Amino acid sequence: MVDMTEIATRAATAEAIYDGPGSLITLLTDTDELTCNTATFDEGAAGAPVHFHTKATEFFHVTAGRLDILVDDEIHTLGAGDFIAVPPGVKHAFAPAAGHTAAVFVGFTPGMGRFDYYRLLGRVNAGEATVQDIKDSSATYDNHYAESTVWSGRRRSAEP
Repeated sequence: MVDMTEIATRAATAEAIYDGPGSLITLLTDTDELTCNTATFDEGAAGAPVHFHTKATEFFHVTAGRLDILVDDEIHTLGAGDFIAVPPGVKHAFAPAAGHTAAVFVGFTPGMGRFDYYRLLGRVNAGEATVQDIKDSSATYDNHYAESTVWSGRRRSAEP
């Protein structure tokens, strides 16, 4: 028999985590095969810094708004309905495009046991953990931080 608690999540009971100002992650499924969540970003939210994964492909389906996503050293702006997949080892980052909000379905395959990583982000946002705790968890959650002058130089807010 299929364990429905691993494959079905009801909106009314989904765990939601604020991981920074204007950023909400809703946890959907976290199995060995697949990890999925939704992320919503207010205009100007920081999004996710430059990072890469060594074991999983991460994919993004924009459901509303506009999302900037760095892939290697190129920024792509995706709109509602757009999809992109980032293979293992490729650095990437994402945040709402300047002047926009964004809602995104995010997934990893294979699954990576990432729900505790998102909870750690929430604890950092609440002042209950530190950025060093996130750095120390890189190997556990296969989330390795990187640098990008292209990403650090992008415009985060709409021009007046």
